[in-house]
Amino acid sequence: MWTVIYIAPTSKIAERIKLKLTEEGFLVKIRAINLTKNQFEILVPAGELEEVQEVLNSILHR
Repeated sequence: MWTVIYIAPTSKIAERIKLKLTEEGFLVKIRAINLTKNQFEILVPAGELEEVQEVLNSILHR
């Protein structure tokens, strides 16, 4: 089951986060949720949620 871990405000930010998480070895999907506002969900497998959150926090706070 896939779980949303972040909602990115642009596709560029979503792609950058996906790339960084993929480099760390995680499976990542991006899904557009509101094309008029350009918001994108970043999804990961539920079983990897805790590990991904730690890495995501380091990515977002650089």
